[in-house]
Amino acid sequence: MKLHLWTIGKTNDAYLKEGCDQYLKRLPHYLPFEYIEIPEPKNTKLSSDVLKKEEEKILLSRLQDSDQLILLDEKGSEFTSAEFSQFIQKKMNTVSGNLIFLIGGPYGFSEAIYKRANGKVGLSKMTLSHQMVRLFALEQLYRACTIIKGEKYHH
Repeated sequence: MKLHLWTIGKTNDAYLKEGCDQYLKRLPHYLPFEYIEIPEPKNTKLSSDVLKKEEEKILLSRLQDSDQLILLDEKGSEFTSAEFSQFIQKKMNTVSGNLIFLIGGPYGFSEAIYKRANGKVGLSKMTLSHQMVRLFALEQLYRACTIIKGEKYHH
């Protein structure tokens, strides 16, 4: 299995980039990992529905039928860190191809992306900026890997 974290758009804030970079360096130590920033559609003056539709076209063109797609979504299942590590371990044991976690743009996902998804995970009941979610998701993926390996990062 190869783990991916896909995001729509780039991280603009230096402090978030710095934090993300720390976990991007650490994760490949545990499993094959790829972080992909998918460019936002060029015309930012589009309505939220049209923007989601444009993002949908880009995403669906990149996804393979065998990819397991997990949306990071406020309506997704919430886990403790230990439960999330069990979720990752189960996927490592059952997914032979790509496991892709997807962070949407500022307006979320189109209906077609929801239909294509194999699951949804929520990081918090609170609304988080899609910029900050990147750092939180990377940290939780790293934490899950350290829990699986029995390392001391998670107390």
